[in-house]
Amino acid sequence: MTDEANNNGPDATAGETAAADMAQDAATTPGEEAVDPLEALKAENAELRDRFLRLAAEMDNLRRRTERELKDAKTYAVTGFARDMLAVSDNLRRALEALPEEARAAADAGLSALVEGVEMTERGMLSTLERHGVRKIEAEGQKFDPNFHQAMFEIPNPDVPNNTVVQVVQAGYAIGDRVLRPAMVGVAKGGPKAEANGEAADAKNA
Repeated sequence: MTDEANNNGPDATAGETAAADMAQDAATTPGEEAVDPLEALKAENAELRDRFLRLAAEMDNLRRRTERELKDAKTYAVTGFARDMLAVSDNLRRALEALPEEARAAADAGLSALVEGVEMTERGMLSTLERHGVRKIEAEGQKFDPNFHQAMFEIPNPDVPNNTVVQVVQAGYAIGDRVLRPAMVGVAKGGPKAEANGEAADAKNA
């Protein structure tokens, strides 16, 4: 048994030595070498730069969105007030139109001064609203647009293109790019279509 043990001893020692050598070789293979510190710094720098660019883009989007919201808030802050003031202006206009031209022509100094005062008040109110971004919608003579006009009735008129606004019952107003209230209008019926009329005009000019 002693000889067998002695025979196994050197073989075992040689095997352990070979295993250690293989382990050392594996530890020093190119694929397992330590990462180059310079490359690591470059990779970290690229990652930080990418994160910075993303953050800068997000902050720029936030700034633009905030500016747009502030601009809209400033533009449309008077919407409710402007709509109420238009109702007052309508009443002033109705009061003026209720007075016949004959009565105005024959009015004494007191009545004339009153009429002029009402007209000045109406003009001043509309001028103030205009300074705050409220503008009148020019409707008469335009093609009917449901975004800006509200059709109240149709007027037979073969002399103008169909769906042309030929009468404004109540003026419309817009604030910014929004309609404060649509213009109440009467539209032409029975005339040629606008497209056909335009083509005919082009053919005539040719």
